[in-house]
Amino acid sequence: MDNSTSSSSTKTPQPAVGTVYLIGAGPGAADLITVRGALLLAKADIVLHDALVTQEMLELCPQAIKVSVGKRSGQRSAAQEHINQQLVAAALEHALVVRLKGGDPMLFGRADEEMSALEKAGIPFHIVPGITTAMAAASSVQLPLTKRGIARSVALFTSSTAPHESAATRIPDCDTLIQYMGGREAILTAERMLAKGFPESHPVVIVESCSRPEERHLHISLKELAQGLPACEGPVLVMMGEAMRRRLQ
Repeated sequence: MDNSTSSSSTKTPQPAVGTVYLIGAGPGAADLITVRGALLLAKADIVLHDALVTQEMLELCPQAIKVSVGKRSGQRSAAQEHINQQLVAAALEHALVVRLKGGDPMLFGRADEEMSALEKAGIPFHIVPGITTAMAAASSVQLPLTKRGIARSVALFTSSTAPHESAATRIPDCDTLIQYMGGREAILTAERMLAKGFPESHPVVIVESCSRPEERHLHISLKELAQGLPACEGPVLVMMGEAMRRRLQ
């Protein structure tokens, strides 16, 4: 009897695993997701989505199981390690798993932590980019982030930190600064910029709930930002720089 044949015939088959797609939902409006993202949503078995993903966006996947995994600034959210575990568990039960993130997965989306967990579990994954809020906000207020002769560099940054990180965010040395998840943190940024010698009249644009029906814009100065922000209910993006100066009407 051939021992090698006998041994191979009794091997326990490896369980099949699904594929995970990390998809960028864009800034909020359902029609700003990419065509690829929308097509995958329409075929998904399960969708694990952020709190900022709109109901209109979730209507693109009526057939899918929908699981909210939080991640809303200032509110209770699922721990990232738990989200990682949910992704792995979903891929062991379903063929097509979608992790739906606001904006773009590769920018402030904790994609590295989720990809690492999937790699460790041997689960295949793909990334589908989305329109990040900075680009959508610039289009909405009709102010390019770069402008010939005025702004040649752009920095996207956030004050949100991991538990082991310092809360003292370095202000990037760029012509146009875009602070994600601004809110109260943007006030501190303005104070620090004024202390570094930025002019009080330095233009600032606040964009709340970008691309949604309740979207609001506020044009103020750096000095006004340092004095405080109006109450905002939706996600806030703070755009600073000479390129943000109001256009001549």
